[in-house]
This record gives sequence, C-alpha cells and structure tokens, in this order.
Amino acid sequence: MKCITDIPVEELKGKRVLVRAGLDLSLEADGSVSDVFRVEQALPTLRYLQEAGARTIIISHIGRDPQQTNAPVAKALSAFIKVAYVADIFGRVAIDMVAAMQPGDVVLLENLRQHYDLEKAQDMDFAKSIAALGEIYVNDAFSNSHREHASMVTLPKLLPHYAGLLVRDEVNNLNEALKPPHPAFVMIGGSKFETKGPVVKSFLQTYDHVFVVGAIANDILKARGFAIGRSKVSDSVPDVAISTHANLVPLPDVTVEGLDGHASVKKVEAVGADDMIVDIGPDAVAAVAPFIEQANFILWNGPTGIYEKGYTTYTKQIALMIAHRVAEGATCVIGGGDTIAAIDAAGVDKTKLGFLSTGGGAMLEYILQGTLPAISVLG
Repeated sequence: MKCITDIPVEELKGKRVLVRAGLDLSLEADGSVSDVFRVEQALPTLRYLQEAGARTIIISHIGRDPQQTNAPVAKALSAFIKVAYVADIFGRVAIDMVAAMQPGDVVLLENLRQHYDLEKAQDMDFAKSIAALGEIYVNDAFSNSHREHASMVTLPKLLPHYAGLLVRDEVNNLNEALKPPHPAFVMIGGSKFETKGPVVKSFLQTYDHVFVVGAIANDILKARGFAIGRSKVSDSVPDVAISTHANLVPLPDVTVEGLDGHASVKKVEAVGADDMIVDIGPDAVAAVAPFIEQANFILWNGPTGIYEKGYTTYTKQIALMIAHRVAEGATCVIGGGDTIAAIDAAGVDKTKLGFLSTGGGAMLEYILQGTLPAISVLG
C-alpha cells in the first residue's frame, strides 16, 4: 500500500489532491459538533499536504440525512486549519472554487450523502465528475473503508491513489492486532451478536483472554442459562463453542436497573425478571485486572455499560488500568466511536491509552478479514 509520503514532497506543490476524509461527526440537537476526535485524527494528512503546497480538496460524508450539510464540519475543522467550505460537490460552484485555489489552500466540498444512491451504486459518471477535480486521490477515511462506495473504491481506479497518514497508521497498528504478542487481552462490546459473533470467535482463537461486555454479554449469559430479565438481547444466540470457550472470561456480576430505575449490583445468577443489565460489576473488573496487568497487547472495542445513561464507573476503572499498563510498555489499540465517547465521559485522558482507531465496524472487519475493500484497492 502506497502512502502519500511516498511522493517526493516537492512534487506535491500545486497538485490538486482529492482527500477522502472520514469526517462523519456527531452533532448536538442544535447542529453543533459534539466530538472533534475525527477532525483531530484527520489533521496530520491535511497539514502535511498544506505544508507541501498542495491544493487539497476534501470530500466526506456526514450522517444519514441527505439534507445534512458539511457546514458544521467546516466550522469544526476551521478551528484547527484554514479551510474554505463550498456547498457543492461537482457542480459549477465547486469547479470554479477548485480552479481558483492556490498552493496550500484547503477546500471542503459538500456532504457526499446528498448523492447517496450514486455513491452506494458506485456510479461511474458520479465518480468521474468528482475525479475531474483532482490529480491525486488519497484515502484517509479508514472509518468508511469497509464500504464499497464510489468515493472509496471507484475513485482510486480513476486517479493515482495513495493512503493518507491516518489510514497508514490504522493499518500498521491493526496488523499487529491480527497476530498479537502474548499474553493478549481483548475486550469487546456492542450489540447484535449476529454481526459480532464471527469476530468474537476469531478472538477466542488468537487472544489469551476475551472479555465480552455490553449487550452481547447478555447473549452469552442467556446462552449459559442465566436469566437476563428485561435486558437487551440479539436475534441470535451464541453457540456453546463460544459461550463455554476456555479463553472467554466469565462475567461474575453485573449492574442492573429495576423497574423503579434504581441501580444495584448483582451476581449473574441473581438477576431477576424485572432487572435490566446496564453495566458490568466490580467483581468483573477484579476478574480481568490480572489479565490486563500481564498483557503485552490489549485490544478494546465497546464500553462496559450504557455510558449515555451515566454508567461509566467500570469503563473508567478498566481504562485507568489499561493506561497504567501502556505506561509500562504494553501496546493497546482502542476503537469505536462509543468506546472513545465513553472514555471521554468517564474523564480519562484517552491520549494515554495507546493507539486510537477512528473505526468501529471498520476496525473489527479489518481484524476479521485482514483487509477492507477500500484498502485493498489501494494496492
């Protein structure tokens, strides 16, 4: 896989570089950006190109609403780097804006999701219209690299193509997660065991200790014969080869909410019909503590509890243990928007936790497959 740094820096001056960025940012109810993590992760590539004197044209998507614009993204980005925003993608306004760019200029085009049907269908005319704006294509959207969209897999067929610094670093760090140094510990959460099951099964083969949290932990408890009350469960149930695997760390206790909304900690065998599991418990933290303390490699995807409702205590405790182990020399890779948001909500400095991936689904898919559609097309 070629990286943009493989081009002699002097050859970038004045070049129109089309950067597919991963700026799908979370917004507050008032439309303002609630988290600039992905903006910060995009900056190394954008600044590299700007300092090289390239004319950088950013394309990205935000949300699922085709009426959503990249205006809030432009505002968030402008706090870090000078950028001009144009509410157009391949029309006359965008063409004129690109033509007027000077070396070092950065332009952000409109939300690609405004043409989602063409994007999803890998429409060649759509891709050619965007490709005409640039001379070089750079994929710096790792978080979207598992999507076979026109901006991800068709554009690199039309222009000289390279990985951005973010994608380069994501691939390098996740390649280590494919064959981690031992002892290796992984914590995975989220929902929908039907999609997470293959990843969990893969982890059980390659990691010494696998700790399942979040809604998919309820699935494993149910498969092991425990009552889970009103807790969220998936459509499919883990098979016995997963739920009883020797490398799976059993969940000894959980935090539950009763019908009155009151939270309490219970042993897994004591969960009642009216209980809803909202987090792990202190015994669960104690159970994984020695595995974290011994681990040479740690992979984390998914908070321990429903952080949106304030259940961050045990996520925080585990994050602090991981930070201590990283300080001692262990390698840690953390991914998923909810994971990083939960760490932030818990008040832990995420910069002390190792490598932070911008991908959630993309990260797990890469670990499962060893590549992604938009990565393999880069060569």
